[in-house]
Amino acid sequence: MFDTFKNRLEITGVLTTITALRISAGRSTEPIGSDLPVMKDALGKPLIPGSSFKGAMRSRLESFLRGIVGNDRKLVANPAVEAEWSITSKEMNKLKDSCDNDESLTREILNHTDLVSHLFGSPWIASKFQVRDLTVLPETWFGQYQERDGVAIDRDTETAADGKLYDFQVVPAGTQFEFKAVVENATEWELGLLMIGLHQFETEQIPLGGGRSRGLGVVKLNINKMRWLDVNNNPEKLLTYLQELVTSNPGEDIPSYENAQQFKQGWSQALINHLRNNINQSYTAEVTPNS
Repeated sequence: MFDTFKNRLEITGVLTTITALRISAGRSTEPIGSDLPVMKDALGKPLIPGSSFKGAMRSRLESFLRGIVGNDRKLVANPAVEAEWSITSKEMNKLKDSCDNDESLTREILNHTDLVSHLFGSPWIASKFQVRDLTVLPETWFGQYQERDGVAIDRDTETAADGKLYDFQVVPAGTQFEFKAVVENATEWELGLLMIGLHQFETEQIPLGGGRSRGLGVVKLNINKMRWLDVNNNPEKLLTYLQELVTSNPGEDIPSYENAQQFKQGWSQALINHLRNNINQSYTAEVTPNS
Protein backbone atom coordinates (compact mmCIF):
# COMPACT_ATOMS: atom_id res chain seq x y z
CA MET A 1 0.00 0.00 0.00
CA PHE A 2 2.82 2.40 0.90
CA ASP A 3 5.82 0.61 -0.60
CA THR A 4 5.37 2.48 -3.91
CA PHE A 5 4.54 6.18 -4.17
CA LYS A 6 1.46 6.69 -6.36
CA ASN A 7 -0.29 9.93 -5.51
CA ARG A 8 -0.51 12.72 -2.95
CA LEU A 9 -3.21 15.20 -1.99
CA GLU A 10 -2.25 18.22 0.15
CA ILE A 11 -5.05 20.22 1.79
CA THR A 12 -4.61 23.57 3.53
CA GLY A 13 -7.18 25.86 5.03
CA VAL A 14 -8.54 27.61 8.10
CA LEU A 15 -10.89 26.22 10.72
CA THR A 16 -12.98 28.90 12.45
CA THR A 17 -14.90 28.47 15.69
CA ILE A 18 -18.47 29.63 15.03
CA THR A 19 -19.40 29.09 18.68
CA ALA A 20 -17.10 28.64 21.66
CA LEU A 21 -15.00 25.49 21.53
CA ARG A 22 -14.10 23.13 24.34
CA ILE A 23 -11.62 20.28 23.80
CA SER A 24 -10.84 19.12 27.31
CA ALA A 25 -7.37 18.51 28.71
CA GLY A 26 -8.87 16.64 31.67
CA ARG A 27 -9.52 17.80 35.20
CA SER A 28 -6.96 20.30 36.46
CA THR A 29 -4.72 19.48 39.41
CA GLU A 30 -3.71 23.13 39.89
CA PRO A 31 -4.88 24.81 43.12
CA ILE A 32 -5.77 27.97 41.19
CA GLY A 33 -7.41 28.06 37.79
CA SER A 34 -10.22 26.44 35.87
CA ASP A 35 -11.55 23.09 37.05
CA LEU A 36 -11.64 21.86 33.44
CA PRO A 37 -9.04 23.54 31.21
CA VAL A 38 -8.92 23.20 27.44
CA MET A 39 -6.17 21.60 25.37
CA LYS A 40 -3.15 23.90 24.96
CA ASP A 41 0.26 23.77 23.32
CA ALA A 42 3.55 24.22 25.18
CA LEU A 43 3.15 28.01 25.07
CA GLY A 44 -0.33 27.98 26.56
CA LYS A 45 -2.11 28.70 23.28
CA PRO A 46 -5.27 26.80 22.27
CA LEU A 47 -4.74 23.66 20.23
CA ILE A 48 -7.02 21.28 18.35
CA PRO A 49 -5.42 17.82 18.14
CA GLY A 50 -5.44 16.38 14.64
CA SER A 51 -6.89 13.21 16.16
CA SER A 52 -9.96 15.14 17.35
CA PHE A 53 -10.66 16.45 13.86
CA LYS A 54 -10.00 13.09 12.25
CA GLY A 55 -12.05 11.16 14.81
CA ALA A 56 -15.09 13.42 14.42
CA MET A 57 -14.96 13.06 10.63
CA ARG A 58 -14.56 9.31 10.83
CA SER A 59 -17.55 8.96 13.14
CA ARG A 60 -19.75 11.01 10.79
CA LEU A 61 -18.70 9.01 7.72
CA GLU A 62 -19.34 5.73 9.54
CA SER A 63 -22.85 6.89 10.41
CA PHE A 64 -23.52 7.73 6.76
CA LEU A 65 -22.27 4.35 5.60
CA ARG A 66 -24.38 2.48 8.16
CA GLY A 67 -27.39 4.21 6.67
CA ILE A 68 -26.38 2.83 3.26
CA VAL A 69 -24.97 -0.64 3.91
CA GLY A 70 -26.47 -1.40 7.34
CA ASN A 71 -24.54 -2.78 10.31
CA ASP A 72 -22.42 -5.26 8.39
CA ARG A 73 -19.09 -5.00 10.24
CA LYS A 74 -17.27 -6.15 7.13
CA LEU A 75 -18.30 -2.86 5.52
CA VAL A 76 -18.65 -0.50 8.50
CA ALA A 77 -16.83 -1.41 11.71
CA ASN A 78 -16.89 -0.01 15.24
CA PRO A 79 -13.30 0.91 16.21
CA ALA A 80 -14.22 1.05 19.93
CA VAL A 81 -15.28 -2.61 20.23
CA GLU A 82 -13.01 -5.39 18.94
CA ALA A 83 -15.92 -7.79 18.43
CA GLU A 84 -17.28 -5.25 15.91
CA TRP A 85 -14.02 -4.76 14.00
CA SER A 86 -14.05 -5.94 10.41
CA ILE A 87 -11.15 -8.26 11.32
CA THR A 88 -10.90 -9.44 14.92
CA SER A 89 -7.68 -10.80 16.41
CA LYS A 90 -8.85 -14.39 15.95
CA GLU A 91 -9.80 -13.75 12.34
CA MET A 92 -6.43 -12.11 11.72
CA ASN A 93 -4.66 -15.22 13.00
CA LYS A 94 -6.74 -17.39 10.67
CA LEU A 95 -5.80 -15.17 7.72
CA LYS A 96 -2.11 -15.48 8.61
CA ASP A 97 -2.37 -19.26 8.76
CA SER A 98 -4.17 -19.49 5.43
CA CYS A 99 -1.79 -17.26 3.44
CA ASP A 100 1.47 -18.48 1.93
CA ASN A 101 3.32 -15.15 1.79
CA ASP A 102 3.13 -11.48 2.82
CA GLU A 103 1.69 -10.39 -0.52
CA SER A 104 -1.28 -12.73 -0.32
CA LEU A 105 -1.81 -11.82 3.35
CA THR A 106 -1.86 -8.11 2.50
CA ARG A 107 -4.37 -8.76 -0.27
CA GLU A 108 -6.64 -10.74 2.06
CA ILE A 109 -6.42 -8.10 4.79
CA LEU A 110 -7.43 -5.37 2.34
CA ASN A 111 -10.31 -7.51 1.04
CA HIS A 112 -11.63 -7.96 4.59
CA THR A 113 -11.06 -4.38 5.80
CA ASP A 114 -14.11 -2.15 6.27
CA LEU A 115 -14.58 0.83 3.99
CA VAL A 116 -13.64 3.65 6.38
CA SER A 117 -10.51 1.91 7.66
CA HIS A 118 -9.08 1.87 4.13
CA LEU A 119 -8.70 5.65 4.47
CA PHE A 120 -8.50 6.26 8.23
CA GLY A 121 -6.52 3.20 9.28
CA SER A 122 -7.06 0.45 11.85
CA PRO A 123 -4.95 -1.74 14.16
CA TRP A 124 -3.82 -3.76 11.12
CA ILE A 125 -3.62 -1.14 8.38
CA ALA A 126 -1.90 2.28 8.35
CA SER A 127 -3.91 5.44 7.75
CA LYS A 128 -3.65 7.17 4.40
CA PHE A 129 -5.13 10.37 5.87
CA GLN A 130 -2.86 12.46 8.08
CA VAL A 131 -4.07 15.59 9.89
CA ARG A 132 -1.65 17.89 11.69
CA ASP A 133 -2.53 19.38 15.05
CA LEU A 134 -4.43 22.60 14.33
CA THR A 135 -2.52 25.57 15.76
CA VAL A 136 -4.15 28.92 16.47
CA LEU A 137 -3.65 31.87 14.13
CA PRO A 138 -2.19 34.53 16.48
CA GLU A 139 -4.06 37.44 14.92
CA THR A 140 -7.43 35.85 15.78
CA TRP A 141 -6.71 35.03 19.44
CA PHE A 142 -6.02 37.67 22.05
CA GLY A 143 -4.48 35.55 24.76
CA GLN A 144 -7.68 35.02 26.72
CA TYR A 145 -9.98 32.09 27.43
CA GLN A 146 -13.58 32.36 28.48
CA GLU A 147 -14.56 30.85 31.83
CA ARG A 148 -18.02 29.35 32.13
CA ASP A 149 -19.85 27.85 35.06
CA GLY A 150 -21.45 24.43 35.18
CA VAL A 151 -23.66 22.96 37.86
CA ALA A 152 -25.50 19.73 38.62
CA ILE A 153 -29.16 20.19 39.52
CA ASP A 154 -30.72 18.38 42.47
CA ARG A 155 -33.85 16.72 41.02
CA ASP A 156 -35.76 17.04 44.31
CA THR A 157 -35.13 20.69 45.08
CA GLU A 158 -34.49 21.78 41.47
CA THR A 159 -31.60 23.86 42.74
CA ALA A 160 -27.84 23.53 42.51
CA ALA A 161 -26.68 20.27 44.10
CA ASP A 162 -24.35 20.77 47.05
CA GLY A 163 -20.70 20.70 45.98
CA LYS A 164 -21.51 20.25 42.30
CA LEU A 165 -20.63 23.72 41.04
CA TYR A 166 -17.65 23.82 38.68
CA ASP A 167 -16.17 26.03 35.99
CA PHE A 168 -14.65 25.20 32.62
CA GLN A 169 -12.65 26.94 29.93
CA VAL A 170 -13.67 27.51 26.32
CA VAL A 171 -11.91 28.98 23.31
CA PRO A 172 -13.89 32.05 22.17
CA ALA A 173 -15.99 32.07 19.01
CA GLY A 174 -14.20 33.59 16.04
CA THR A 175 -10.85 31.99 16.82
CA GLN A 176 -9.14 30.56 13.76
CA PHE A 177 -6.82 27.56 13.46
CA GLU A 178 -4.47 26.54 10.65
CA PHE A 179 -5.55 23.31 8.95
CA LYS A 180 -3.14 21.03 7.09
CA ALA A 181 -3.76 17.48 5.93
CA VAL A 182 -2.13 15.01 3.55
CA VAL A 183 -3.46 11.91 1.83
CA GLU A 184 -1.15 9.49 0.05
CA ASN A 185 -1.78 6.50 -2.23
CA ALA A 186 -5.56 6.80 -1.98
CA THR A 187 -7.94 5.32 -4.53
CA GLU A 188 -10.58 7.45 -6.23
CA TRP A 189 -13.41 6.14 -4.06
CA GLU A 190 -11.38 6.77 -0.88
CA LEU A 191 -10.81 10.34 -2.02
CA GLY A 192 -14.55 10.62 -2.64
CA LEU A 193 -15.18 9.53 0.94
CA LEU A 194 -12.77 12.21 2.13
CA MET A 195 -14.49 14.89 0.04
CA ILE A 196 -17.80 14.13 1.77
CA GLY A 197 -16.17 14.37 5.19
CA LEU A 198 -14.50 17.68 4.37
CA HIS A 199 -17.77 19.04 2.99
CA GLN A 200 -19.44 18.28 6.32
CA PHE A 201 -16.89 20.51 8.04
CA GLU A 202 -17.24 23.16 5.35
CA THR A 203 -21.00 23.35 6.00
CA GLU A 204 -20.74 23.37 9.84
CA GLN A 205 -22.27 19.90 10.13
CA ILE A 206 -19.62 18.30 12.38
CA PRO A 207 -19.10 19.85 15.84
CA LEU A 208 -15.88 19.34 17.77
CA GLY A 209 -15.11 18.79 21.42
CA GLY A 210 -17.41 18.67 24.44
CA GLY A 211 -20.54 20.58 25.38
CA ARG A 212 -22.08 20.15 21.94
CA SER A 213 -25.60 19.81 23.37
CA ARG A 214 -25.06 23.26 24.91
CA GLY A 215 -24.18 24.74 21.55
CA LEU A 216 -20.42 24.53 21.87
CA GLY A 217 -18.06 23.22 19.20
CA VAL A 218 -19.66 24.49 15.98
CA VAL A 219 -16.81 25.02 13.53
CA LYS A 220 -16.43 25.88 9.85
CA LEU A 221 -13.63 24.77 7.56
CA ASN A 222 -12.54 27.01 4.71
CA ILE A 223 -10.24 25.18 2.30
CA ASN A 224 -7.70 27.43 0.62
CA LYS A 225 -5.87 24.89 -1.53
CA MET A 226 -6.13 21.25 -2.55
CA ARG A 227 -3.00 20.29 -4.47
CA TRP A 228 -3.04 16.94 -6.26
CA LEU A 229 -0.21 14.88 -7.69
CA ASP A 230 -0.75 11.55 -9.47
CA VAL A 231 2.39 9.78 -10.73
CA ASN A 232 1.03 6.22 -10.85
CA ASN A 233 2.79 4.26 -13.63
CA ASN A 234 4.62 7.38 -14.82
CA PRO A 235 8.27 7.35 -13.63
CA GLU A 236 9.15 10.45 -15.66
CA LYS A 237 6.47 12.49 -13.88
CA LEU A 238 7.81 11.38 -10.51
CA LEU A 239 11.36 12.33 -11.53
CA THR A 240 10.13 15.77 -12.57
CA TYR A 241 8.30 16.19 -9.26
CA LEU A 242 11.39 15.24 -7.25
CA GLN A 243 13.47 17.73 -9.23
CA GLU A 244 10.92 20.48 -8.55
CA LEU A 245 10.99 19.66 -4.85
CA VAL A 246 14.73 20.21 -4.46
CA THR A 247 14.78 23.41 -6.55
CA SER A 248 11.75 25.14 -4.99
CA ASN A 249 11.46 27.06 -1.74
CA PRO A 250 9.21 25.82 1.09
CA GLY A 251 5.60 26.85 0.54
CA GLU A 252 5.99 27.53 -3.16
CA ASP A 253 3.56 26.01 -5.65
CA ILE A 254 5.16 23.17 -7.58
CA PRO A 255 4.24 22.93 -11.29
CA SER A 256 3.55 19.20 -11.09
CA TYR A 257 0.66 19.81 -8.69
CA GLU A 258 -2.86 20.14 -10.06
CA ASN A 259 -5.86 21.86 -8.50
CA ALA A 260 -7.84 19.00 -6.97
CA GLN A 261 -11.12 20.89 -7.14
CA GLN A 262 -11.56 19.71 -10.72
CA PHE A 263 -11.47 16.06 -9.59
CA LYS A 264 -13.96 16.27 -6.70
CA GLN A 265 -17.01 15.28 -8.75
CA GLY A 266 -15.22 12.30 -10.31
CA TRP A 267 -13.97 11.09 -6.91
CA SER A 268 -17.45 11.41 -5.42
CA GLN A 269 -18.95 9.42 -8.28
CA ALA A 270 -16.29 6.73 -7.82
CA LEU A 271 -17.41 6.44 -4.17
CA ILE A 272 -21.06 6.10 -5.16
CA ASN A 273 -20.19 3.38 -7.68
CA HIS A 274 -18.05 1.55 -5.10
CA LEU A 275 -20.84 1.63 -2.51
CA ARG A 276 -23.40 0.36 -5.01
CA ASN A 277 -21.11 -2.53 -5.89
CA ASN A 278 -20.71 -3.40 -2.21
CA ILE A 279 -24.47 -3.25 -1.65
CA ASN A 280 -25.07 -5.56 -4.61
CA GLN A 281 -22.40 -8.01 -3.45
CA SER A 282 -23.78 -8.01 0.08
CA TYR A 283 -27.31 -8.61 -1.19
CA THR A 284 -26.14 -11.43 -3.45
CA ALA A 285 -24.30 -13.08 -0.54
CA GLU A 286 -27.49 -12.94 1.56
CA VAL A 287 -29.83 -14.47 -1.02
CA THR A 288 -27.49 -17.06 -2.52
CA PRO A 289 -27.76 -19.65 0.33
CA ASN A 290 -31.56 -19.71 0.00
CA SER A 291 -31.70 -19.80 -3.77
